[in-house]
Amino acid sequence: MSLYEQWKDQAYKKRTQEEYDEFWNEYLAKEQKNYEYILENKDEVIKGKIQDVASKFDMDNVTFVGFLDGINTSLTEELDLDSLTEDSEIEVSVDMEKLYYNMLDAKADWLYTLPQWEAILTEQRRKEIKKEYNKTRIVVKGKKVGRNDPCPCGSGRKYKQCCLNKQK
Repeated sequence: MSLYEQWKDQAYKKRTQEEYDEFWNEYLAKEQKNYEYILENKDEVIKGKIQDVASKFDMDNVTFVGFLDGINTSLTEELDLDSLTEDSEIEVSVDMEKLYYNMLDAKADWLYTLPQWEAILTEQRRKEIKKEYNKTRIVVKGKKVGRNDPCPCGSGRKYKQCCLNKQK
């Protein structure tokens, strides 16, 4: 079984609410430390074998692959998580703007409010990214065609006498 499959089994198995909270609180604390390190060393490309990089981040291999699953869409080049083994060589380069956007999308306020962001993205740029993110959350409906309006198909007839009848 791949490390990624092991992570999914471990992370999403049935548990009591107490066990669930304990597992995720422990994981999220480790995840936050990883992000703090990545943000403090923004120009560093993290590379090496999974087992070496995982130990550098004080995580076991399976949990580290879970972390990679969370950050994967924020990388300049995504990893094939299913193929990762303990001896797999990885090279992780993070697109910081994409990471900030994805943290907003994940509603991870404990991560996108980290003070380390101030040295990476200006407050203005963070507001712009937040504005871009908010635009994706707005539902825009098209103009509704009234019964007596000209039909949008271009026939010149009223909508109720043309295409509205075809829908019934």
